[in-house]
Amino acid sequence: MLKVVDAKSAAMLASMREASAIAVGVLEMIGAHVRPGVTTAYLDRLCHDYIVAHGGVPACVGYLGYRHATCISVNQVVCHGIPGPLRLDDGDLLNIDVVVRHGGMHADTSAMFAAGTPSTEAARLSRITQECLYLGIAEVRAGKRLGDVGAVIHEHAHRNGYSVVRDFCGHGIGAAMHEAPQVRHFGQRHSGVRLMPGMTFTIEPMLNAGRREVGLLADGWTVVTRDRSLSAQWEHTVLATTDGFEVLTLRPGELAGWEAFRAKR
Repeated sequence: MLKVVDAKSAAMLASMREASAIAVGVLEMIGAHVRPGVTTAYLDRLCHDYIVAHGGVPACVGYLGYRHATCISVNQVVCHGIPGPLRLDDGDLLNIDVVVRHGGMHADTSAMFAAGTPSTEAARLSRITQECLYLGIAEVRAGKRLGDVGAVIHEHAHRNGYSVVRDFCGHGIGAAMHEAPQVRHFGQRHSGVRLMPGMTFTIEPMLNAGRREVGLLADGWTVVTRDRSLSAQWEHTVLATTDGFEVLTLRPGELAGWEAFRAKR
């Protein structure tokens, strides 16, 4: 059950910003190590060591029995891919998802990477998924509703020929990794929870190149596209403010793309 919390205090937000800075650093660091031939376990170890070295706690370790610092989801894996002996091939598309705890507060973010040179289709799927994330974030401001976030994501995905996974969603975040409200990546405008200043939550759309249906593998964690089509996901932790939003996990490496996106709106 998701824990319902009120707007975050200044002290809570300060700790979330610290956790976010570490999570940002992880994803900025790991990209240089994503290449053909490396294992997902190796990438996970680098992320784990970075978090600890920078004073954070890899919050996924021990969560419901999970043993790794990251989830690494490759190609047709939608989410919750378990790091292990899998060696990346040239062109593999992967999502690295990390949750950091610092000062009792959490930050959650993920990004897409490619080992070597991705196919044109993989690159396009990743780009459109990131655009969906940005469009969803741009809807955040006091008085808006979460249905507005989900609707704009679904509309952009559908226009570009992709399906949106409905089995998983974003979520509130703070003292707990998962809090209320649920943040669905589909829905109707002017519906759902009304956004209030001080709310913190993730937006993390998952788009499939094929159908939206997913399946769970026997390990109890790994979620794959049922038709084995490619999947992509991008995620940020977002704060709703009195006049809009703050993206707590925005990375320096994506700043130019983010600013270009906002300039078009």
